[in-house]
Amino acid sequence: MFRLALLLVANAVLAVLASAQDAGLAGKMSGDIYVSATGEFKIPAPVLPELGGTITDTENVVTFNDRYSTHTSIACFPLDASQKWELETRGLRDYLLYFFTDVVLADFQGRYPGASIESARFLPELMAGAVITYALLPGGSFFEGMNRVLDAPPARTVTAKRGTLLFVRNRHIFIISTELAERATQRSTYQQTPEKENALLSTRLTELAGRLVFTAPKARRS
Repeated sequence: MFRLALLLVANAVLAVLASAQDAGLAGKMSGDIYVSATGEFKIPAPVLPELGGTITDTENVVTFNDRYSTHTSIACFPLDASQKWELETRGLRDYLLYFFTDVVLADFQGRYPGASIESARFLPELMAGAVITYALLPGGSFFEGMNRVLDAPPARTVTAKRGTLLFVRNRHIFIISTELAERATQRSTYQQTPEKENALLSTRLTELAGRLVFTAPKARRS
């Protein structure tokens, strides 16, 4: 009976947390699954509210944060006539690079002066063709200042490193972006080569992409 009572209490707490989180979302939570506002995709939430994780979203972008290791966003935009033309004219690889440079990187540069692309590569085997990029954002770390108790005051502003994965699915372009938190949370003890950083970001982005569940076009029309 005691174990049953604990289980009922735990379920009630989770239900309250889910309801509170849903109240501020354009999308919704179904258990621990986030469902996008447009219904184009769903994914197990990579943060836990009981551990300080938060989810914020709009119709087209969702962001998952916690104080320790996660600052991740997933954007999903329909391809309008002009974007379809760009895709058909440029081909998939060059289109994804174009979209990152003209849209994503331009946004980074607007918010973080000096932001630049470090490298990029095409992954033909992933999502029927994807581009992964690595960008450096001076002063652009979500985790800036969170470790000042151990390393105070910080000697310099953190240059964040953000990995971004872009691909096209169901007539939509998906942009998954995540920050390499260790640069800010470990600060003076952090030592990794760019190659190892890229490998970490690539692994994390690939795992996130693998957790996405896409809504079939027929299901969306029904």
